[in-house]
Amino acid sequence: MSRTPLEEPAEPRVRLLRADRRQVLLRPTDIEQLLPPDHRARGVWDFVQGLDLGAFYDEVESVEGRAGRPAIDPAILLSLWLYATVEGIGSARAVARLCDEHHAYQWICGGVSVEYRTLSDFRVKHAEKLDELLTASVGAMVHAGIVKLKLVAQDGMRVRAAAGAASFRRRSTLNGCLKDARAQVRALKRELEEDPGALSRQEAAARLRAAEDRAKRVKTALAHAERLSGKKDDDVDGPPSGRSHEGRQEAKEPRVSTTDPEARVMRFADGGYRPAYNAQLATDVGSQIIVGVDVSNSGTDYGQLAPMLEQVARRYGTTPHAALVDGGFAGLKDIDDASTVHDCDVYAPPMNRRNGKPLAMALKGDTKAVRRWRRRMDTKRGKEVYKKRGATSECVNAQARNRGLLRLTVRGIAKVRAVLLLYALGHNLLRAMNLRPAT
Repeated sequence: MSRTPLEEPAEPRVRLLRADRRQVLLRPTDIEQLLPPDHRARGVWDFVQGLDLGAFYDEVESVEGRAGRPAIDPAILLSLWLYATVEGIGSARAVARLCDEHHAYQWICGGVSVEYRTLSDFRVKHAEKLDELLTASVGAMVHAGIVKLKLVAQDGMRVRAAAGAASFRRRSTLNGCLKDARAQVRALKRELEEDPGALSRQEAAARLRAAEDRAKRVKTALAHAERLSGKKDDDVDGPPSGRSHEGRQEAKEPRVSTTDPEARVMRFADGGYRPAYNAQLATDVGSQIIVGVDVSNSGTDYGQLAPMLEQVARRYGTTPHAALVDGGFAGLKDIDDASTVHDCDVYAPPMNRRNGKPLAMALKGDTKAVRRWRRRMDTKRGKEVYKKRGATSECVNAQARNRGLLRLTVRGIAKVRAVLLLYALGHNLLRAMNLRPAT
């Protein structure tokens, strides 16, 4: 039948490729071909293969001829953490998820299934071994001439702790929290004894473990509060306390976190106060290789120079010729100790004189080392040397921020130090890869 001129043509139907998730895909995968030859994950694996991991293998309990599952190769776990660190990932759960989803992590695993608890335990359990790896790897670069250890720049960096501001409580409040926590543990145990079938065994164990962990943390926080209560108000980090009507500083009880008892409230660059740790990094000037790592819960850098110099001497058998630090480290005692004990010249900006006297002029009570420091920093060469601190420490700190070292996911100084050691190893790995062609 012919179409009349008034009839419009029908609209054509669209053709689409629609998702059909019921089909089965068989994809043969060559793990070795997942990554290109120059991928960063391959460099991380090669770096780990060059390390002496004997101390890690000595702790493996799974041996041939005995029952039990084979243990995961420590080289795999260390490589996963190093690669995750340089990629700015600090969560064990995130790394475990990427092992299932991301080609780089799959290549490192090589078909081995890794859970987040295994990753988490590995990171915090082997802090001392990570410290030895840092010493060995940097020592090899010192021997190769990559690291000179003549000028070392040190700087402190506030890293947000895994604790909220609302978790800080005074000693009187902590006593009540401890009583409540212990009462909750007793109630859970009594509930299990009276009606074992009320909860599944796994759920009951999880609830009891959480209650016992909270009671333990509150008890630790109370012990920290009792130790801090003997200090003066000015010795406790945190925002200034109020003043009385007579203008004198009011004494207040120190507050401690029930989430992370070792964290302290510190002042950040933006002027705000947050729970944090003070990460100390010592970096070789020129190569930007991290040669020393430390962490404290002190909100100030005073007194941090001498321990770092001692650490560098212990690691490599020598102390740097000069230490470049900012004004926060420039305590007169630290400057004197660095010169007399460690034979190390300090380059730090002296405080401005309000009376108009020259900066190089010695003050009453200055030691010989302090007088030399004042004269050194008043010279053109001293100022030029000090400029290298910003190009070293500030650059390393900025890279740390860019790689996710903003907020911690672990609690306690020991675990935080393990995270910093992993970061130092990852940072040095990338620096060595960049410096290798030039050497």
